[in-house]
Amino acid sequence: MNQDLTKGPILKTMLLFSLPMIAGNMLQQFYNIADTLIVGKFLGSHALAAVGSAYTLMIFLTSILLGLCMGCGALFSIQFGGQQMEQLKNSLFVSFVLIAIITLVINGAVFLFIDPIMVFLRVPEEIYGLMREYLWIIFFGISATFLYNFFACLLRAVGNSLIPLVFLGVSALLNIGLDLYFVISLKLGVGGAAMATVISQFVSGIGICLYTLLCCPQFRVQQRHMVWNSSTLLEITQFSTLTCIQQSVMNFGILMVQGLVNSFGPVVMAAFAAAVKIDSFAYMPVQDFGNAFSTFIAQNYGAGRPQRIRQGISSAIKVSVLFCVVISLLVFLLARPLLLIFVQPHETEILTEGVLYLRVEGSFYWGIGCLFLLYGLYRAVKKPGMSVVLTVISLGTRVLLAYVLSAYIGVVGIWMAIPIGWVLADLAGLLYYRLKCQELLRFPKTPGQEL
Repeated sequence: MNQDLTKGPILKTMLLFSLPMIAGNMLQQFYNIADTLIVGKFLGSHALAAVGSAYTLMIFLTSILLGLCMGCGALFSIQFGGQQMEQLKNSLFVSFVLIAIITLVINGAVFLFIDPIMVFLRVPEEIYGLMREYLWIIFFGISATFLYNFFACLLRAVGNSLIPLVFLGVSALLNIGLDLYFVISLKLGVGGAAMATVISQFVSGIGICLYTLLCCPQFRVQQRHMVWNSSTLLEITQFSTLTCIQQSVMNFGILMVQGLVNSFGPVVMAAFAAAVKIDSFAYMPVQDFGNAFSTFIAQNYGAGRPQRIRQGISSAIKVSVLFCVVISLLVFLLARPLLLIFVQPHETEILTEGVLYLRVEGSFYWGIGCLFLLYGLYRAVKKPGMSVVLTVISLGTRVLLAYVLSAYIGVVGIWMAIPIGWVLADLAGLLYYRLKCQELLRFPKTPGQEL
């Protein structure tokens, strides 16, 4: 099922490879939507605010692991594109052990510091207990998140985006079923919603791990590959650490914004929790397209095909911008009906705040769409540091302006700060590419390489 992205029609190849990734992330969102929908409808606005705020924290924590896995995935793609299978297997061993150790450290730390974290987030007293109960259970799923993302990134790196979708689909359906059973039938409250998510995460994590070990013999690591090669460790560290920093900075900025949102009370928290689900679902396809684009670029970079990379960049920008314009229009017009999926009609204050958020953000999805492509491009051509720079520009602007503007014009200032950050990062990323294009796509000449 592995797909060689260095051959075939460029746009068709990228789209076909990205579709299972988009579908998979949509299913991933069902994890969160199932919690939000069921909690909001059956447990009330305080429970909705607690789960929504906890979701932002969990995204930050798991982004560390996701960033490490994505960074390794970029290296796997380059090695696969260059047919360096022995190096790839050594990279698999070193990266798996390294990220597993980091996962255990994170898992222990969050249990130990759960209360200081909640104080830092300025969680209101009326939802403190609910959020703590949810987090205490959901933290048990961090190791499952590592397993799924590591093996999913490996399979996608070699062109197999279908198998991760299959395991995620099973997991998403299980999560929804368990949510209904634990929350509605057993009346376990927010703890039941957390239990449903954790069980489902372990199903997908263990399942994809076993599949890779049993059904993909070309990736089985043998004893000769189990060495701590210094050059391999350095390369993995460079890729994974910088991608991890990028993901962590991005989500830490979101966490800082969440803390500011919390200071405005449960109504704004609940509106933000519901609107963010719609927001992330709306631009999620271009995020996955950006990841597929990154794999495409990385394989062609490893194979030394600069002209194919240039053509791929042009095609990807056109597709991403067109999609974002259409989605922006739909979200702007349908903001209220979409919020009613999560919020009761009589909760008018929550609906008003949520509609305002969606209309401000939804008008600028093209900005985040281009930013995802820039992240993927620089990660794939061995410039993950530039992705970090763009993230710092985007998130630094977002956090700074959110605090400044909200002091003068209220919560709408938070919503306005986000797209401003996107656009400034886009401008910086495009300017850097324009100035450094020849250097970025310069390859050492090898036999058979494209000139």
